[in-house]
Amino acid sequence: MWRGTVAATDTHPKEIDDLNILFLCTGNSCRSILAEATFNHLAPAGWKAMSAGSQPTGKVHPRALALLAREGIATDGLRSKSRENVPLVPDVVITVCSNAAGETCPAYFGQGVRAYWGVDDPAHATGSDEEIEAAFTTAYRILRHRIEAFIALPLAQLEHDRSQLKVELDRIGTLSE
Repeated sequence: MWRGTVAATDTHPKEIDDLNILFLCTGNSCRSILAEATFNHLAPAGWKAMSAGSQPTGKVHPRALALLAREGIATDGLRSKSRENVPLVPDVVITVCSNAAGETCPAYFGQGVRAYWGVDDPAHATGSDEEIEAAFTTAYRILRHRIEAFIALPLAQLEHDRSQLKVELDRIGTLSE
């Protein structure tokens, strides 16, 4: 299924050494950016996350960048971009929009395995600075928890079973902080 190869190492009998993930949302200014940067920070070498939006805002939200910096996650090169400008073909596409908030989730018509990991958009949070910051922190924690669960999956075993991989990704999409 993956374009990459499965390699044997001393610590893991079979590992996926090349995997491309696309985090997709509407504006590509907060959630998908948080997911892209966090995934790239945590993932093994050779795994690459990208993000895009169906209606990109054209800028990354400053609070998202500040949160990532506080977490020690690199922000160089992060930018809001359209799904038409994704540089690599993704193996997995994860939509992070929030159906509960009435958002229309963008569609992706490529061949990657698709999953929905709905997260409320902190860019639309209102209230005091502390309440808005809490919304960003909550979105980040949810995404990080899900990304950690994704990375822990036995992907070498799931590589040829797309339906089971989808089941696992959907299960991960229900995890909270």
